Amino acid sequence: MRFKILTSLTFLSVGQTFAQTIPVDASALQQLQDSVLQQQAQLRKQAETLDALQQQVNELKQANSDVRNQAAQAAANAQLAVAASNKVVPPTTVTSGSEQLKLNISGQINRALNLAADGKNTESYFVDHATSGSRLNFDASAKVSDDLTLDSRIEVAIAPDNSSQVSQGNQAPGDSFNQRWAEVSLNSNQYGKLSLGKGDTASNTTAEADLSGTLAVQNSSVADIVYGMVFRDRTSSHVLTGIKVSDAFFNLDGLSRESRIRYDTPRFYGFSLAASSVSNQRADAAVFWDGEGYGFKAAARAAIANPNINQAGKRYDGSVSILHTNTGLNLTLSKGLQERDNHINDSNLYGKLGWLASLNNFGSTAFVVDYTRAENTPAAHDVGHAFGMGVDQLFVKYNTELYLQYRRFSLDRNSGPAVEDIKVGTFGARVRF
Repeated sequence: MRFKILTSLTFLSVGQTFAQTIPVDASALQQLQDSVLQQQAQLRKQAETLDALQQQVNELKQANSDVRNQAAQAAANAQLAVAASNKVVPPTTVTSGSEQLKLNISGQINRALNLAADGKNTESYFVDHATSGSRLNFDASAKVSDDLTLDSRIEVAIAPDNSSQVSQGNQAPGDSFNQRWAEVSLNSNQYGKLSLGKGDTASNTTAEADLSGTLAVQNSSVADIVYGMVFRDRTSSHVLTGIKVSDAFFNLDGLSRESRIRYDTPRFYGFSLAASSVSNQRADAAVFWDGEGYGFKAAARAAIANPNINQAGKRYDGSVSILHTNTGLNLTLSKGLQERDNHINDSNLYGKLGWLASLNNFGSTAFVVDYTRAENTPAAHDVGHAFGMGVDQLFVKYNTELYLQYRRFSLDRNSGPAVEDIKVGTFGARVRF
């Protein structure tokens, strides 16, 4: 008990000693409190600054994302414009009379104004452009199996004052109706396509491979825009000779569209073959190739045909078109030859240089210049020269093209009267639907 009392007294004594040796400085304590408050205020300011910086970073990230998205959209629009300049717009699906068939309706209008000078008169002609005329198309298809499809197609040309019929003597020939297609077909990815009825023969369009983006206005069939116009005698009388532009310039493009049975092989490394047996004991065969790589797109066709015409043999034709996708520069060549029994064969050579540019937000703008040399048409040893230039502006949003063209046709005759040149300027529009 005594020991506990002594211990307690000792601790009390020590506590009093420490309390006396460590005095409290109120001023120092206040300074310490002020310092703590200042540091807290600085921390709050730093936190606010960090929040502001984070917000700026987020805004910069969003702006960068928007720029990337805009750039990607612009690139996509440019690619779409280039693609749309060479591809037909997919038709819209509508209701069919049969539940088993899917019916598509599509078509186009292609109207043009020609200002043509024939060596005597300069007059305006309102035409439907025969290079790619106005038409209405019905496609129906039914899936037979996973690989086999039954297809049918009816296409009718509706072309008031078709440029193939308009001439100096008949400026308004009236309505032109033509059954372009009326066929049924079986289409298999594994075995190919078999078609029966009126439509493209195997050799049709094989002289017209073209990636220039100007198919609405011109291809190797340069005569189309003034197909029915007649050359004038170069003498003082300037009478019409009866020789049409289409008599002197023909690209010898196969057997056109006819009633036929046609078979197309499946594609293999971009290649496919086709052959058809055509009405009036005619026949033809063709090879097609399309490819893309190393910054280029290319298309090539070649065909041989028996047109079964008097004093003539086989018809040969081919074409190739190359497009540099980055620059839009392109080159197109076409050659055709018709054998004649007198060994003075008809021939046609066509060349086109083009630039498919992205100059605006509407769509691609295509510029072209071309030249044609035709030999032995309309008569032996005659030589025709055609020079042309044009521009085609695509409006992707409206599936519409506006185009301008200038062309001059010259014919050097071996016999008979010399003829005047025919010069034509064209403004036109094609709308697809």
